[in-house]
Amino acid sequence: MPIQFSRRGLMTAAAAAALAGPVFAQTPSAGRAAVLETMKRATRFMVDEASVGGGYVWSALPDFSRRWGELEAAPTMIWVQPPGTATMGHLFLDAYHATRDEAYYAAAASAARALIRGQHPSGGWNYVIDTAGEESLRRWYDTYGRNAWRMEEFQHYYGNATFDDAGTSEASQFLLRMYLEKREREWRAPLNKAIQFVLDSQYPNGGWPQRYPLSHDAGLHGQADYTGYITFNDDVAGENIKFLIFCYQTLGERRLLDPIRRAMDCFLACQQPAPQAGWGLQHNVETLKPSAARTYEPEAYATHTTAANIGQLFSFYRLTGDRKYIARVPEALDWLESVRLPQRLQRDGRTHPTFIQPGTNKPLYVHRRGSNVVNGAYYVDGNPEDTVIHYSSFRAVNVAGMRAEYDRLAAMTPEAVRAGSPLLARQGSVALPKYFTLQDLSVSDMTSDGQRPPAEPAVVAGLIAGLNARGYWPTPLRAVSNPYIGDGSPEVAPGEYRITRVGDASDTSPWITDFPVMGVSTGEFIKNMGVLIQALEGGPTA
Repeated sequence: MPIQFSRRGLMTAAAAAALAGPVFAQTPSAGRAAVLETMKRATRFMVDEASVGGGYVWSALPDFSRRWGELEAAPTMIWVQPPGTATMGHLFLDAYHATRDEAYYAAAASAARALIRGQHPSGGWNYVIDTAGEESLRRWYDTYGRNAWRMEEFQHYYGNATFDDAGTSEASQFLLRMYLEKREREWRAPLNKAIQFVLDSQYPNGGWPQRYPLSHDAGLHGQADYTGYITFNDDVAGENIKFLIFCYQTLGERRLLDPIRRAMDCFLACQQPAPQAGWGLQHNVETLKPSAARTYEPEAYATHTTAANIGQLFSFYRLTGDRKYIARVPEALDWLESVRLPQRLQRDGRTHPTFIQPGTNKPLYVHRRGSNVVNGAYYVDGNPEDTVIHYSSFRAVNVAGMRAEYDRLAAMTPEAVRAGSPLLARQGSVALPKYFTLQDLSVSDMTSDGQRPPAEPAVVAGLIAGLNARGYWPTPLRAVSNPYIGDGSPEVAPGEYRITRVGDASDTSPWITDFPVMGVSTGEFIKNMGVLIQALEGGPTA
């Protein structure tokens, strides 16, 4: 029975089985034909019109005069960061599994080749690939990247690869799937490079930096370079562990067991002592203490990261049956409970401050001043009012739910909890999921909501009818950006920019518009194709 991971950790065998096969009776033949034709037309548009050399961005105007990933992309650029090229590749493989139509495999192969052409010599990937080459990419970083006020990860061209936002992880998983599909030699060498990248970049204590090969002089805005710290932010460590487990369970490489174990143990090593028994976004490699990163990410404990790491420890216990992985979970839960916001500050289900100051246990809230990256600055203090909206100072943390899960797991025997573990099963006996894009993962591109509806007849009929004559689903492009007009001025522009997503007209950061135009969305394509794949399988999946 396949075992699989969601973004939040190890999925149950029952959920994995639900994704692996039909749930209800097959779609009637006439309906099935319409579904197949709609999928084919939508894919033909994406491959023939939307792709650049087999790769994809997140959204675009219908004439492709402007294209966006997390920032506006040059005409020659493709995006690795999900839901970009690798996510599209996964979707094409999923469509191939649902239909056995070789056209989908060809589309997946084209996406894989685009990724391979942009694979860093070290074996990983950057957020983006510029098919026009290094000089063109540097120009983009010196213009769009440098002026994206809130997007500090794009303000410096590192020239290396990143684990941030699951780009390298998802591309690596996709290459693994491509190789396993038909065992074609074309995919094995780049897959081996990706595996080696994860191994080479791992610290002896089991952690991973955000970027690799390491940089040493890339600090921004007076802050030290943070990309070499042990990184938990955006589930860097969890994504790498997932990929290595996938490789171990399918390729049978026993050399991966030690890196997997060291990585899991790094979570334990970085958990801080009580009473602040949590984690930060990233930790110093030597001291293992929380460290600052971007200027709106102070040296602090992070409540949402602590919750995510508790979820990973639950997964590690399910993988191994070793109680050491949950031994200190109650301490972390007690700390989270101790820093819960007073009721008057809780809003929209957000129960906790994002950041907690080491030592004092006081919340830290993120603010900014100025109007652009040149004259502006971020800062933190104890004032919960007028915080920036693009990086929330408040989080929803379900302490009661995590405590209930801890109690459930702690009551089980180690033998029961680790049943079906791909780490302990006979090699090759635990398959990868049949479908990847039907899992619990976000495909939001800031335009698509990423929430896939069930494959009910009315929903499927709406998708069939909603595909336009060109072959795409017109989508309101809610996320837009200012075009690049030159570097920001040292003079603060008139207006109010303290809490907004975007600054003055020179800021190239994306923002949410009240007046979206209709365009092409990769995220919407992935979501809608997932619904149609579910329809082919017979109905909604669990």
